Amino acid sequence: MKYFLKSVLFLCCAALILSACEGQFDSLVDERLEENPPPDSVNANSGDADFSNYVAIGNSLTAGFMDAALYNLGQQNSIPALLAGQLERAGAPETFNQPDINSELGFNTSLNQDPEGGNILGRFKLDTSIPGPSPTLGGELPSPFTGDVSTLNNFGVPGIVVGQLLTPGTGNPQSPAFNPFYARFASSPGSSTILSDAIETQPTFFSLWIGNNDVLGFALSGGANPALLTAAGDFDNQFNTVIDQLINNTTANGVVVTIPPVTVIPFFRAVPFNAIALDDATATQLNQALGAVNAALQAVADNFPNVSQEEVDARMIAYQQGANPILVNDPELNDFEDEFDQLQAAGAINAQQRAALVPYEQSRPLTQGELVTLAAGSVLGTPANPDSQAPTTIGVVIPLGLGSAANGDEFYLTLQEQGQIQARTVQFNTTIATAVAQNSDRLALFDINAGFPGNPNTNLGAFADLFGIDGELGIRINGTLLQPDFSPNGVFSTDGVHPNPRGYAILANEFIRVIENNFGATIPRVDVLDLPSVQLCAGDCVSQQGGGEEDS
Repeated sequence: MKYFLKSVLFLCCAALILSACEGQFDSLVDERLEENPPPDSVNANSGDADFSNYVAIGNSLTAGFMDAALYNLGQQNSIPALLAGQLERAGAPETFNQPDINSELGFNTSLNQDPEGGNILGRFKLDTSIPGPSPTLGGELPSPFTGDVSTLNNFGVPGIVVGQLLTPGTGNPQSPAFNPFYARFASSPGSSTILSDAIETQPTFFSLWIGNNDVLGFALSGGANPALLTAAGDFDNQFNTVIDQLINNTTANGVVVTIPPVTVIPFFRAVPFNAIALDDATATQLNQALGAVNAALQAVADNFPNVSQEEVDARMIAYQQGANPILVNDPELNDFEDEFDQLQAAGAINAQQRAALVPYEQSRPLTQGELVTLAAGSVLGTPANPDSQAPTTIGVVIPLGLGSAANGDEFYLTLQEQGQIQARTVQFNTTIATAVAQNSDRLALFDINAGFPGNPNTNLGAFADLFGIDGELGIRINGTLLQPDFSPNGVFSTDGVHPNPRGYAILANEFIRVIENNFGATIPRVDVLDLPSVQLCAGDCVSQQGGGEEDS
């Protein structure tokens, strides 16, 4: 059967690139000069704040993680590093110390790699010939930090949840809480904590952005691992303990950041739920080939009173010309294995027909509003069995996720799972905002959700602006439209989760705005457009190595 189905990741990334490039040739009209004044025009001062020892505490967003790795360029353009560079003009020291990773490509944490089994893969870059992300060759395992921990300013640790700020096990390889990115610079691995090391430096000013991973881990798993969603009570206790220790053991003022709506990031938006593009002839052929599946499903509804027609209708497969929903395996569905067996025993289907129904015992098309993970893009549209004479296209003929570790649940977020994430994010942000309000004489709240629907803070923040709350998708910086994706004119890195240098710069300017509004300071903005965006493959990507396969 002739297929016109293209690689889904190709379609999605191509659309992102084409749409994002539209603004590249716009004239640089200085529409936001008042928000991004030239540094020389700013008479900087610290106001009521003391920036003589600025310390940053948080997770990957604080560390400068991007492109699925911690590497030199990311660290150099972390939010705290960019912010510290601007704070110099307001009296901060010229030196901002980070636990340097000393690696050009880093270690790609999103891939299942065996460090002892061959080449180590590094950060993603964008291969425009796919187009899509591809890991680089020549990555490196994180090495121990050899500098003086007592002089560090950046305590951002990729991958941590709020409780790991307080847990000595975060630096202990034998602990379930172990994190190698903290162990490499812990003052006393296994007994010190991230927070105690930060407090030991006696900051005069700090930023705290923690809690994203307490919901993001669950989201990135496609909702397949509920253990990754921190309980609201645990978060409340842990976050307030962090604030109490900072308030009681330092004299520092600080900025505390809320958790953004994580499901708006490109990781959940690059691949649409209806990514299966078909022409009329192919759709007709598929419907004929899969007619037996629909007939068997209907037979289940007709012969088993415990199965409703509504449930069966939701599992029917029907293709048409244009965009079609992805066919997925859903472990939450009733398993029709016994029902199909009984149909065979009753003579309604034969043994060959029964064997052909195995992939559809828990399958259904996705529905509008459900979100697909970026990870699905690497398998969607590929053959499940390349040697088969019959089509076995994943997501079309064979359900996406069939036989995978989580039986498909890791590839998409249902509406219910999105509701869980949203509800828990609201609970966590209430905890954060309350803790800041109770210490308002020393703490300022950076509400990153400002301007989003349902948020009481209606002021349009950069994050809401970026995602089109003002009616235009993307954010204009000095007349240039930057997009919320990982295209060449995007502000996200190629992992679909973390910002690239321009994205981090936009956020650093939001930190500056909050500091100015709450502490009376005047600080020049970071020049966003002066920083690089997405980095392109230059012969160093796996995808460019003559057909070599990526580990995933």
